[in-house]
Amino acid sequence: MTDISLETPEGSIDAVLEVPSGEGPWPGVVVIHDAFGLRKPHREIARRIADNGYLAVVPNMFARGGMIRCMRTMFSDLMAYEGRSFNDIEAARELLAARSDCSGAIGIAGFCIGGGFALVASAKGFGASAPFYPPPIQSKYAEIVDGACPIVASFGERDRMNRGSGPRLEEVLTEKKISHDVKTYPGAGHSFADRAPLQALSRILGFGENEEAAADAWQRVFAFFGEHLR
Repeated sequence: MTDISLETPEGSIDAVLEVPSGEGPWPGVVVIHDAFGLRKPHREIARRIADNGYLAVVPNMFARGGMIRCMRTMFSDLMAYEGRSFNDIEAARELLAARSDCSGAIGIAGFCIGGGFALVASAKGFGASAPFYPPPIQSKYAEIVDGACPIVASFGERDRMNRGSGPRLEEVLTEKKISHDVKTYPGAGHSFADRAPLQALSRILGFGENEEAAADAWQRVFAFFGEHLR
């Protein structure tokens, strides 16, 4: 694991970079953390991605101020489909693309609000997108995924914020003939793959880690990325 400085149009921010063992070149994956910020689970996710043969970079989207201030900026940018947050994501993509050990094929994965960015960024130059339980923006799916790359999406049936999101996204992707794999996991809630803080309270609110669902979701993601990024 390497902590790096990522140069963006609005100045440098910190990021985490993970490199596979062995010899490249490898495809790359930009990872976008959840609304609680860049934490240990996202560092572990970056390592997991690297262990499966992908360069992984996680930009710290909360690098420019307090959590509330940065969260507001992220939500504002997400709803606008543009702004500083997307500039940071593009800077992370360009960092990977410029590396001699990158094959040039780059995907994106994101969690919670990061899943929303992964979904919107599916139409912004990536080769494949893996949103995990993105915010409930079902009414905008048709607009968001217009011209999108292949999408592998994962939801939890107990996620109170995302009731019906999985089936609706699958319906839209099918209509638009976009290659996809969408699955909603029974018994899993929001944050099932990246461990929200305060797990006991989170479970009451429909959040919480679900190792079985997470393992299956990652198996699907790596199979999908293998098809579309290699």
